[in-house]
Amino acid sequence: MTAFDAHEYWAEPYTAEVDQLDLVNMGQYNVQEAKTRLSELLHMVEKGDEVVIARGGRPVAKLVKIERPLKRTLGFLGPLDVPAEAFEPMSREELEAWEQPLI
Repeated sequence: MTAFDAHEYWAEPYTAEVDQLDLVNMGQYNVQEAKTRLSELLHMVEKGDEVVIARGGRPVAKLVKIERPLKRTLGFLGPLDVPAEAFEPMSREELEAWEQPLI
């Protein structure tokens, strides 16, 4: 077998999942240009644009805006009827049963 046998050699697989239509709608920048214009690209992303970073013309990464999670309020399950005795201390017998190892 030679060093370049078609069955043994595989180029790095193209794993970026970027739709061709998406490439038309978003800017693609090679690494050097992205490094030079990083601040500008981040500003574009903050406005909602998506930016693709490419190496040798092949898409490698996509910059997208990070959406902040919505602030959740306590009580999202609604009112629960918890009996007042649920907040009372355990009796000695209940505490001993609670501390027993599970079998």
